[in-house]
Amino acid sequence: MSGPRSEGVVWPDGERFAFTIIDDTDGCTIGNVAPVYDFLLDLGIVTTKTVWPLAARNPRPEGGQSLEEPDYRDWVLRLQARGVEIASHGAANETSERERTLLGLDRFREIIGHDPRVYTIHVGQREGTYWGRDRLDGAARAAYCLIHGARGTNDCYHGHLNGTPEFWGDLCATRVTYVRSLVFRDIDTRRQDPMMPYHDPRRPFVPFWFSASEGARAPSFLRLLSERNQDRLVATGGACIAYTHFAYGFVEHGRLDPEFTRLMKRLAGLRGWFVPVSTLLDHLRTQPGWTPVVDPRRLARMQWKWLLSKLRTGTT
Repeated sequence: MSGPRSEGVVWPDGERFAFTIIDDTDGCTIGNVAPVYDFLLDLGIVTTKTVWPLAARNPRPEGGQSLEEPDYRDWVLRLQARGVEIASHGAANETSERERTLLGLDRFREIIGHDPRVYTIHVGQREGTYWGRDRLDGAARAAYCLIHGARGTNDCYHGHLNGTPEFWGDLCATRVTYVRSLVFRDIDTRRQDPMMPYHDPRRPFVPFWFSASEGARAPSFLRLLSERNQDRLVATGGACIAYTHFAYGFVEHGRLDPEFTRLMKRLAGLRGWFVPVSTLLDHLRTQPGWTPVVDPRRLARMQWKWLLSKLRTGTT
C-alpha cells in the first residue's frame, strides 16, 4: 500500500508524510530533556539525538552532559534501545584537534556500537567540515563573507583543511554518512531541498549532505509545528527534519510545555512516518529519480534562498 507522493516519493506503509527531529545536545542534561523523549516515544515518534562522547577540557557556557558521565551514558543507551538514533555533535563541547576527534569517534563506536551515521556541526568547534562560508559557492559565498567581515566575526572552520591541527576530513569521509547543512523556516524540508541527501564533489569529505527545518528553541519549534503547518505537510505528502535543542525551553520546572504536548499529540494522529533521520534519508535514496551527485546550479539557487532567508531574519 502506498501513501501520497512528494515529488515522486512514496512513504512506507501508506503513511501520508514523513517527520523526524534532530536534537542538538547543547545544554542537554537528563533532567531537562528526558521528559521530552519519554513523551515522544510514548507517542510513537522516534527521532535522532546528538551527543558528545568526551567531556570538554574547557567547558563552554551552554554546558551539557557527555558520554563520559555514567548516568548520562546509561540513559542515552536506554534511548537507543527504544529506537532513538544516536548521532554526533563532534567530540566534545569545544574545538578538538585531529587526535581528539579520532578519540571521540572511537569512543562513540565503543559505546554506541557503530560509527555515527549522522553528524551535526557545533558552532564554536573549529573542526567543522565545510562550515560557515565554506558551505557556500560563488556570489552567495562572497555576500556571506562581506556580511561577516562587516561584523568582524570569525567564521573560519578547518576540519576539511589538510595541514591544520583540526583536520579530520578523511575520517569524516569514511566514518560518517550524513552531515546537516542548511536550515530553512519551512516545515517541509524536502520542499526547500528536494535533492537531499546529496554528495557535492567540491566538498568530497562529506559523503552526503541534508537540510533541516528551523526550530532551534521551543518558540521557533512551536511556530514550525503549528496546526496550519502540520496540515500543509500532510497535504503535500512532504518530509520534515526539524532541527532543535530540547534543552532550551521545552521543559520548565520538570513539566513539558503544554503547547508542545498539544501540537505533538495532534501530529502523532496524522498518519505520519516517524523515523530517525538516517532512516528517512536512506529511504529517499531508494526513490525513483534520486541521484547521488548534486546539480551545482540547483545547489547555488538553494544557497541563495537560504542566505536571503537568513538576511530577512537577521540570523546569518
